[in-house]
Order: sequence, then C-alpha cells, then structure tokens
Amino acid sequence: MELGLAATLAITAGAFALFGFATWRARQPAEPLKVRWVNYHLIQFAAILVVLLMAAHLMTLFAGRPVTGQPGGTGF
Repeated sequence: MELGLAATLAITAGAFALFGFATWRARQPAEPLKVRWVNYHLIQFAAILVVLLMAAHLMTLFAGRPVTGQPGGTGF
C-alpha cells in the first residue's frame, strides 16, 4: 500500500484542522473545580509533528524519489 498525493493532502488537512480545534480549546478559560481530561497542548504538538512528516512526504512525492542527505550534494 502506497500513500499517494490525495491521501497525503487529506492527512495534512486533517492535521491542520485538529491543530485549529486544539488551539481553540486550549485558549478557552479554565473552569474552577473542573479537571481538564485532555491536554490540548500535546494534541497541538502531535498535529504539528504530523504536518511536518507529511511535508517531508510531499517533497518525496514531488521529487519522484526519496530525498536523502547526501554528502556534498543538495539532496535532489
């Protein structure tokens, strides 16, 4: 199974949406005597990590081959 362009873009869009939702929820004021069961800052971190991984995968898709850090080269 290969992760194509459409799936990569869908995952990236979903991660951006999740980041936006987590940002909205994290900015809401805390309610006294009520425990927050979800740490939205960790969700933001995970969403940004997914976006970065998908950006690297998009570079690989557009280059047509895996982009590696070759010594003395640009990687392309």
